[in-house]
Amino acid sequence: MSNREEQASIVLENLLSSRHSCRAFLPEEVPQDVVERIVSLAQRTASWCNAQPWQVVITRGAATERFREAMLAPSEQDDKRPDFEWPREYQGVYQERRRECGLALYDAVGVVRGDRAASAKQARENLRLFGAPHVAIVTSDEALSTYGAVDCGGYVANFMLAATSLGVATIAQAALASRPERVRDCLNLPQDRRIVCGISFGFPDTGHPANSFRTSRADLSSTVKWLDA
Repeated sequence: MSNREEQASIVLENLLSSRHSCRAFLPEEVPQDVVERIVSLAQRTASWCNAQPWQVVITRGAATERFREAMLAPSEQDDKRPDFEWPREYQGVYQERRRECGLALYDAVGVVRGDRAASAKQARENLRLFGAPHVAIVTSDEALSTYGAVDCGGYVANFMLAATSLGVATIAQAALASRPERVRDCLNLPQDRRIVCGISFGFPDTGHPANSFRTSRADLSSTVKWLDA
């Protein structure tokens, strides 16, 4: 490995290690040139047949507040399920990892196990965008189905790494795709755009307890299988 390759590897490792889901933001907006740099970097994401299916709506100012209010409004009968089906079930190690993350958050913010009112309040923070000044809603073309969503997943990952490299905090949110019709109405999106997820972003409130914990990562022995023959 050359010195240049080693340095590039170290930079990537540092970005991956420092990125985390931010759950409390400062109200300060991110400068427009920084946001444009983030999306320019994310646009380099690889995609199936180079389709680049992602289209992104990014809010600021009054548009963010309008979207936040739309998400926080009571559920209505015409609210439909997500455009992409939720996981049917979390089993085994997947459930363990999910519980680990949830319990760490609750411990950090002081939600006692069994306190449904407090847990519901914390859950609503998702719809409040955790106080972020911006949200990026990522959509894919309906005709591309699951493959379009997979490509968008790569875009989301690169968006968050690009933001981290520029000192901007992020959190990817499937919860914002839970009411796709409401999202489309609020952002004036056509019916053939499928809502993949949202990314709330801004500058982190480093003193907030919700940002005080980090999730673990599985050992490679449980995720990688080596074949030599």
